Amino acid sequence: MNARRLRRLAFGACAAFALAVAGWIWLPADVPDFDTVRAGFTPSDGFLLDRNGEVLERERLDFGVRRGEWVALDAVSPALRDAIVAGEDQRFWQHAGVDWRGVGGALRDRLLLRNARGASTITMQLASQLEHLARPRGTFAAWSRKLREVRVAYGLERHWSKAQILEAYLNLLDYRGELQGIGAASAVLAHKAPSGLSAAESAVFAALLPAPDEARENLVARACSRAHEHATGAGCDAIRSAADALLARRTAPPDTDRVAAQLARSLLRRPGERVRTTLDLATQNRVRDILNQQLDDLRARNVRDGAVLVVDNASGDVLAYVASGGIATRAGQVDGVRARRQAGSTLKPFLYGLALERRYLTAASLLDDAPLSLDTPVGTYVPQDYDHDFKGLVSVRTALASSLNVPAVRTLVLVGVEPFRERLHALGYAGLVEQGDFYGFALALGSAEVSLWEQAQAYRALARGGLWSPLRVRADAAPGAAQEKRLLPADAAFVVADMLSDRGARALTFGLDNRLNTPFWSAVKTGTSKDMRDNWCVGFSQRYTVAVWVGNFEGDAMHAVSGVTGAAPVWHDVMLALHGDGGSTAPAPPEGVIAATTRFSPTVEPPRREWFLDGTQTPQIVALPGPDRIAHIATPSDGTILALDPDIPPASQRVLITVQGADAAMALALDGRALAPANAPTLWQPLSGAHELTLRDAAGTTLDTVRFTVR
Repeated sequence: MNARRLRRLAFGACAAFALAVAGWIWLPADVPDFDTVRAGFTPSDGFLLDRNGEVLERERLDFGVRRGEWVALDAVSPALRDAIVAGEDQRFWQHAGVDWRGVGGALRDRLLLRNARGASTITMQLASQLEHLARPRGTFAAWSRKLREVRVAYGLERHWSKAQILEAYLNLLDYRGELQGIGAASAVLAHKAPSGLSAAESAVFAALLPAPDEARENLVARACSRAHEHATGAGCDAIRSAADALLARRTAPPDTDRVAAQLARSLLRRPGERVRTTLDLATQNRVRDILNQQLDDLRARNVRDGAVLVVDNASGDVLAYVASGGIATRAGQVDGVRARRQAGSTLKPFLYGLALERRYLTAASLLDDAPLSLDTPVGTYVPQDYDHDFKGLVSVRTALASSLNVPAVRTLVLVGVEPFRERLHALGYAGLVEQGDFYGFALALGSAEVSLWEQAQAYRALARGGLWSPLRVRADAAPGAAQEKRLLPADAAFVVADMLSDRGARALTFGLDNRLNTPFWSAVKTGTSKDMRDNWCVGFSQRYTVAVWVGNFEGDAMHAVSGVTGAAPVWHDVMLALHGDGGSTAPAPPEGVIAATTRFSPTVEPPRREWFLDGTQTPQIVALPGPDRIAHIATPSDGTILALDPDIPPASQRVLITVQGADAAMALALDGRALAPANAPTLWQPLSGAHELTLRDAAGTTLDTVRFTVR
C-alpha cells in the first residue's frame, strides 16, 4: 500500500473519529434539571421553624463541610456576579457552553510554552461539579474528562437558563477550607449575606475560586490584577484590606442571639432538616427578653439562670420554650425546661385537690398552722413555714393561697403519702417512681424533683377543669386531644383554681400588693426549694398556662430570693404580654359545685360565700379542741436522739425547745430542775446523756413528759 493511500486512510480515520466525537458531544446529555439540583442541595445545618414557618434556630449537623442555604441569584451582590464572570468566563453570556476562542488561546499558549490559561467555562466547571468528575491522571484521562465536561456543558446550556447556571455555580463551588457555596462563604468570612458584599470583597471571593486555599499574597495579586484588567472599581488597597479581614475569619460569627438553642439540639437530627414547631417566634422573643431582664436585675443576688414555658390551654401547643437565659449563665447548654429540680410548694394544689375530692376537707375547713413534730423511720420531721412564723387556725383556702407549710403536711397525713404520689405520677410527674415512704411527709412541701415541662402539663389540667393531655411542641405530632383523659374531678379542680386566684386569701403571706396579681382572672402558685436553690411560679389564665423557674443550674443557693420575688415577676410580665388588650374571665362553676355562706367559730376568718362540693357545704365551721391545742411539748419529740456536731464549738450549739398551747403560768423542767417558762421558745445548750423534759402547770402538776438523748 503506497504512502498516499495510507495518508488518506489515516485522514479518513481521524475525520471519522472527529465526527464521532463531535456527534457524541452534540447528542443530548443526560443532565439533571435545575429544580432537582436545587432541591438536592443539603445545608450543613438543620432548621427549627416556628408555627408560621419562620426560622427560630439553626443547628450545625454536618461537620464534614459547611453549607448554608441555597442563595438565589438576585440575592447575590451584583459586584460579586460581575467579578466572577470577569475572572472565570468573560464570554459566559455569549457562548453555548464552550468558549472556543478561549480553547484556541489555551492551545496556542501550550504550543508556545507560555503560562497556559484556563479554558473551562463556568458551565464546564458546573458540569464537572454535577458529574463529580475526579481529577484525571494521565493525558488520555484528562482528555476524556474534558470531553465529558464539554458534553454535559452543552446539555446544561440546552436545558438551563444562563441565570440558573450562574446561580448553581455560585452555590456548588468550594470557596475556602470547608466552605461550599456563597451562602456559607459569605456568612463565615464576611459575616454578612451575599447581597451585602462590596466590590473589594467580591474581588477577593472571585479570586478564591481557581485556588480556594492559596496563600493570601497570591490571592491579593490575582484579585488586584483582575480588578485592574476589568475595571471593576475596586482599588488594590481596598482589596488588600478586604483580604486581610476576610481571611482572618475562619469560623462563623458567635451565636449571641439564640432563642431556642436547647430545643433545636433536642429536635434536629439530620443536615438540611426543617422541623416545624408549635412555637411562635414573636412570643418566644418577648418571653426571652422578659426573663433576661429579670435575671439581670437579680445578678447581685447570685441568680444566673431561668426558664419559661408558655402553653395554649385549648390545644396544648407550646408557644414559648425558653430553656436558658441570662448573660451570666455558666451552663448555657442545660435545658431548664426538661431539667428536674425540687418542686417547693408548687405541688400543694394537687394535694388539697385530692383531699377535696375524697371529701376529707372543704375550702372552708380549718387547719392548725402550729408547731408539728412527726416521727418517721429516719427521725423526727418538724416542718416550718416560709417566714418561720405560725398563723394558728386557718382555712384550707388561706393555707393554700398563702402557701403555709404545716397545714399542707397535716393534709398529707390525712390523705396519705402514697395516694398523693400516685396522683402526681398520673398527672405526668414522671420522676416520682419510688414508693411514698421514700419521699415521706416532705412530699407535701415539694421535696421531689420535677421539671418545668411537667409543671406546665399538670397545671394546664387544673386550668381545663381536670382534663389532662400531653403538651405538644412539634407541629407534626398528634394533637393532644387524641390522648385526653380526666385525671381530676371537675368540681375539685374548679375549687382549687378558685383558691389559687384569691388575692385576699394569699395576702396573709404575700400582702395585697404583689406580682401574683394580674388585671384579669388568673390562678397562680409559687414555690421555693430548700436553701433557696429553686424558684417557681406556675399559673394560668383562661387561655394560657405559664411556668417559670429561676435559680442556678449548678445548684448554688440564691441570696434572699423567693418565688414571689424571683420567678413571679417573670410570670406576671409574661401574662401581661400574652393578653395584650384582652382579658381572662373566671371559669363557670361545673355541675356539683355549690356556693354557700359559711361562718367560723371562733371567728378566725370573716364570714364569706364559699364554693363547696355538693354535699359538703356547711353554714358554720367550728374548731373543736384537739390534741394540738392541749398544752404539750412540741419539740423535741419523745425518743429523739440528738448528735453534737464535732465541727461546731459546743458553746455555740443549741437545741430548740417549744411548747404548744402553753400559758404564762406553765414552766419547763429538765432532769428535775427548773428550766424556763413554757410560753416562749427556749434555746438549751445540750449536754451529753439521757434527759427528761417535763411540762408543769402553776400547781406543779406534770402535763407532759418527753425523753431524749444527746450524743
